[in-house]
Amino acid sequence: MTSTRTFEALVDEGVAVPVEGWDFSWFEGRATEERPSWGYARAMGERLACASAALDIQTGGGEVLASAPSLPPLVVATEGWPPNVAKATALLHPRGAVVVASPEDAPLPFADGAFDLVTSRHPVTTHWSEIARVLRPGGTYFSQQVGPASVFELVEYFLGPLSQDVRNGRHPDRARAAAEAAGLDVVDLRAERLRIEFHDIGAVVHFLRKVIWMVPGFTVDRYRTELHALHERIEAKGPFVAHSARFLIEARKPRHP
Repeated sequence: MTSTRTFEALVDEGVAVPVEGWDFSWFEGRATEERPSWGYARAMGERLACASAALDIQTGGGEVLASAPSLPPLVVATEGWPPNVAKATALLHPRGAVVVASPEDAPLPFADGAFDLVTSRHPVTTHWSEIARVLRPGGTYFSQQVGPASVFELVEYFLGPLSQDVRNGRHPDRARAAAEAAGLDVVDLRAERLRIEFHDIGAVVHFLRKVIWMVPGFTVDRYRTELHALHERIEAKGPFVAHSARFLIEARKPRHP
């Protein structure tokens, strides 16, 4: 199989695409990923429709929150990366949601018991004690998260074999233990591994620029040799196959201590 586009042209395409927000539509025809069976956006929308005050943590560009058919009377979203703050503000303000610029590792800038629903899709970190603090008694945290060794076929192609501790760093059992240690009751926990295919090297470049924690410090110049070899592999053998790991966790704050 011979591509009509050269390695350099594909790489340039992957570099040129903006990385703000969590809109992955650019990958259409260039990469595919199976979706979890539980349908997070739909399930989140159902919970938002029943809430009175909701917080979406690390909202990215606000795309998932904005997809909800209806929002509660009070909706707040936090985001730490300035380009995403601007994008989320433009998308969510017309829906009546307030976007707060808040660093990922800082305490949540809200009062105790301010929300009856807290959501988060693919948070970089989950600060369970802060989530428990801002939830009202009986309130719910609902989140889809990245699981252990997600897309590690690609990660280890660039970084080499990683330790078992790193591979299991996002294990759902650890999330359960951390939620319970913060005083929350885990009422649902599900996990799946899902097939990903990268059809050209431009898609790989854009993915690693967008999901920056996969290969820390990734740049085309730094990994040009590995990228060129992977390009030739895709051209000769077809899509590069990896597997994402996802888990759904729902935790509730007890109504009474």
